Amino acid sequence: MYSFVDKPGVTLVYHPICKIGDLPDGERIFIEIAHEPIVIFNMAGKIFAIGDVCSHDGGPVGDGEIIDGSIICPRHGAKFDIYTGKAVGLPAVEDIPAYPIRINVGQIEIGVPG
Repeated sequence: MYSFVDKPGVTLVYHPICKIGDLPDGERIFIEIAHEPIVIFNMAGKIFAIGDVCSHDGGPVGDGEIIDGSIICPRHGAKFDIYTGKAVGLPAVEDIPAYPIRINVGQIEIGVPG
């Protein structure tokens, strides 16, 4: 998988998602852009987005428990950093996509390769 956060040479297209007030602190929302499942988190007022796919088995990871900045896959316990998509716990060894977020006039926007 590939992380799109802070990657030079990757052209991003930003898509509006929702108003910042529509994603309360501690909550997450699930979206799909270009057939890619994505989960967006509000963690202590900071917004982050990762692919909603476990690199271990290809299933969704977004409903997993969040502990110390890591999301735990609900099926096999693989752990991923919710800020970077980095695999930080077995059985996953490959990272999952991480997407840049920006706030534009109170609107959450996500950058995806375009």
